[in-house]
Amino acid sequence: MPDYARYPSLVDRCVFVSGGATGIGASLVEHFTAQGAQVAFVDIDAGAGSALAARLAGARHAPLFVEADVCDIAALERAIEAAHGHFGPVRVLLNNAANDRRHEVDATTPETWDAGIAVNLKHQFFAARAVAADMRRAGGGSIVNFGSVSWMLKQANLPVYATAKAAVQGLTHSLARELGPLGIRVNTLVPGWVMTDRQLRLWVDDAARAEIARGQCINRPVLPEHVAQMALFLAADDSAMCTGQEYIVDGGWV
Repeated sequence: MPDYARYPSLVDRCVFVSGGATGIGASLVEHFTAQGAQVAFVDIDAGAGSALAARLAGARHAPLFVEADVCDIAALERAIEAAHGHFGPVRVLLNNAANDRRHEVDATTPETWDAGIAVNLKHQFFAARAVAADMRRAGGGSIVNFGSVSWMLKQANLPVYATAKAAVQGLTHSLARELGPLGIRVNTLVPGWVMTDRQLRLWVDDAARAEIARGQCINRPVLPEHVAQMALFLAADDSAMCTGQEYIVDGGWV
C-alpha cells in the first residue's frame, strides 16, 4: 500500500459515515479508523457492517456500527445520537449513502421518484442538520456531501439518481453559507466511476471499460481508496479554508 498522508487533527475525532458497510463507505471507515479517528457508521447491510466493525476492532478506536436505513430519518437521527453517546460530539459527517440502481424514464413512478430522492439526497440534509449542533458547540466541523459525475456526463438510465446528485451541489452551497459563521465547512466530494465490488458485479463489462478508457485522462481504475484519501483531506484541519466547493475524483473524465 502507498505511504499516504497522516492527519494529526483526525486523531480521536468523531466521524459519522452513512452507507459505511461496503464499497466507498467501507473504505471511508477503514481509512478514518486507520487515522485514529472515532468512527461510527450506519448501513442497512447488518452482516457486512458487523463484519467490518469486527475486523477493525483492534484499532486505536474500534468503530461503532449501527444498523439503520438512512431513508428513515428518525432512525438516522437516532444513529447519530448513538455516535454522540459512544464517542462524543460528531465533528465530521460523511454523507456517503446512495443507490445508483439503473432506471428508465418510462418505468419511473411517483413512488420510485420519491424513493430515489430519499436515498440519494434527502438524508444528506437531515444528517447535516442533526450534527450541526455538535459542530457548533465544538467550534466547527466538516460536512462532506457525496455527489456523482453521472449528471455531468449526461448519462442515461439514471434520471432520478442524476437529479438527486446534481441537487447535492446546491445543498452544499446553501449549507456552506448557512453554517460557515459557525465554523462548519461543507463541501461536495464527487466520485467518478469507482470500481467497487457492486459496480464490477453489475455493470462493468468490456464496453464499460472501453468507455472509461475513452473518458478518463488517466486510464487506470478509480478505486474506493482514492475517494477516501480526498475525504480525509476535506475532514482534516488541513482544508480549513475549503468550503462550498466540489472536489472531483474521477481520473479526469469531466
